[in-house]
Amino acid sequence: MILLFFEQYSRMPRSVNGLAGAGEWHILRKLLPDFTGRRVLDLGCGFGWHCLYAAEQGAASVVGIDISQKMIREAKKKNHFSNVQYYCMSIEDFDFQPDTFDIVISSLAFHYLNSLDEICRNVYRCLSSGGSFIFSVEHPVFTAYGNQEWIYNEQGERSHWPVDRYFEEGIRNAIFLGQEIQKYHKTIMTYINTPIKNGFELKAVIEPEPDTEAIEKIPGMKDELRRPIFLIISAMKRE
Repeated sequence: MILLFFEQYSRMPRSVNGLAGAGEWHILRKLLPDFTGRRVLDLGCGFGWHCLYAAEQGAASVVGIDISQKMIREAKKKNHFSNVQYYCMSIEDFDFQPDTFDIVISSLAFHYLNSLDEICRNVYRCLSSGGSFIFSVEHPVFTAYGNQEWIYNEQGERSHWPVDRYFEEGIRNAIFLGQEIQKYHKTIMTYINTPIKNGFELKAVIEPEPDTEAIEKIPGMKDELRRPIFLIISAMKRE
């Protein structure tokens, strides 16, 4: 089952086409700081696409961590930069020394983890003064109900997106690529206030909409305008 899941994940547009296949990339890219000469950490790096982008943009060094050995293996295959390194470890276990990185990024990983507070503390500790912390997650409206599926009417059309138990944070079981996946629902308040509580200054909070090109080319993409699927937060370590 795990192998089957990985094979299906490998066929997703964001896995095959990299950042160009990620629905939120057209917005996330605008929020990223200048990578030139910076030390970068990617939490939950997956296939390493963001790590490669940082290196292409002139980062001095890039570290990507992910709990999946298969994804780390694929990331290493794609890597052609000597200053990009990958480690197989969980986000909860990373423990870098103070002032190790200038930029910490994470794409669609934190909704798989229970404690955002611990993550923010660890990121704050390893960031340099004035360092950037940018992360994306599945939007709380998307995760609240749990199964992450539309409600359909009698004609088989998408009627509405269910939102329930919004303020009840915690475990949700969703079906992703045919397999039950455990996620942790958090409210928008949690995603915003937790970085602030841990010493970060918010720079932007974005609920990205699909761009015109995606709506025109991808079937069903127009429905993505009916509810948010992603949340992106950009913050800075207070100097």
